[in-house]
This record gives sequence, structure tokens and C-alpha cells, in this order.
Amino acid sequence: MWFSEFTPEALNDRPKNHIGALLDIKFTEVGGNFIKATMPVDERTHQPAGILHGGASVVLAETLGSIASYMCVDPEKYIAVGLEVNANHLRPVKNGLVTGICTPLHIGAKTHVWEIKIYTDKNKMSCVSRLTVAILPKPL
Repeated sequence: MWFSEFTPEALNDRPKNHIGALLDIKFTEVGGNFIKATMPVDERTHQPAGILHGGASVVLAETLGSIASYMCVDPEKYIAVGLEVNANHLRPVKNGLVTGICTPLHIGAKTHVWEIKIYTDKNKMSCVSRLTVAILPKPL
């Protein structure tokens, strides 16, 4: 499914000037049709009530789906950009680490659709998200 071989280490070695690095999102596993990443639940990702901010969950989901689309295309010819994202926040998370698992729902020539499920460190689903990504020709 992937355009070339990727490892979590290579994905984590990307430039650090992006929101995923600010929130300490780390890729942990690349499978045949999925990728996983973690994000800490701490003062960087809390909302004022002291629980995981829904927007931080969406950042994790969009990071996973966007990178998954990038992994499916020739980066010399195409870029992958988020088109639409939605999320259902199912339970609050106060601390620890959440893990996102991203799997494909549709891999087309011009759009990709990903399902991202986010779990607490007690393996309870805290969020489910769907991301649609547009595949565009790389600008000259």
C-alpha cells in the first residue's frame, strides 16, 4: 500500500517546525495498512478543565492521516493536503498517553479517506475521526 518503505524512526526524523512536534506526536508503528502514533496528555494538550482538548485529538488524527497519504504517493510528483476532518470525542482523558491508529477507508487517485481511532493508555477509545485528503500535483 505504501509508495516506499517507511519506519517510525524515519517518520519521527522529519523537520521539527510543525504542530505535531510541538505536541510531541511520535510515530510508533508502520504496518501493511496502518500507522500508529502517540501523543502525551499534559499541559500542552489540555483544555482549561484539565482534560485532553478535542482540537489536540484532531491534530493527532490529521497528522496520522496526512502522513499516511504522503506515504501512499510519489512525493516527487504529489502533495497530500487535508480537505475535511471530523471527530467524535467519546470520553475525557486527564493524563497519560493516547495512541492513534490510522487505517484507510478509500485510496483513490485524487482523494484518500482515513479512519483514525484514538485510544487511552487503558485501551479505551477516546475519539474516532475521519479525514479526507486531497492528492494534488506538486507545485513547480
